[in-house]
Amino acid sequence: MGRPSKLTPKQWAEVERRFLTGEKADALGKEFGVSGAAIRERFSALRGKVESVANQMVASERALRELPVSAQLSALSLADELRAISMHLASAAKYGSATAHRLAGIAHGKVQEIDDAAPLEGSMDTLRNVAVLTKMANEAGAIGMNLLAANKDLMKPSGDGDKTELLRQLAGGLPD
Repeated sequence: MGRPSKLTPKQWAEVERRFLTGEKADALGKEFGVSGAAIRERFSALRGKVESVANQMVASERALRELPVSAQLSALSLADELRAISMHLASAAKYGSATAHRLAGIAHGKVQEIDDAAPLEGSMDTLRNVAVLTKMANEAGAIGMNLLAANKDLMKPSGDGDKTELLRQLAGGLPD
């Protein structure tokens, strides 16, 4: 484990915000008592990504302006529909996951009713119920699992188990 940071998480967040908006790393380093190299090392990749996204947004806006007005309206309407679909799928995944969790819990409770010494004697109805509940739980979780699989590249937890960063990465993959 490396040495403790000279800055608090709140100070690092302020450095990040200002660096990403274009302030120079050396000037920030001088102000916060860390090296400009430390700031660049910590945030340069993110700054490059932010600049790339900003350039893509500018290019998209330019391409939109080049369309006839009726086509602009169609493109904006389509984009709104795609965002809505994305949000609805995210909500479906959330509710489906909650349903899967609940059904799996009920199935787990039913498993306790099975006689371990003779599971097939007198427990067939319970086994069938557990199988049905488990199948329903798996199906309910399918949307969420598919979304996670489709966005697996966004989920790169850091080596130190930073759950906050994982959540930030996941949330970044969802629409606003």
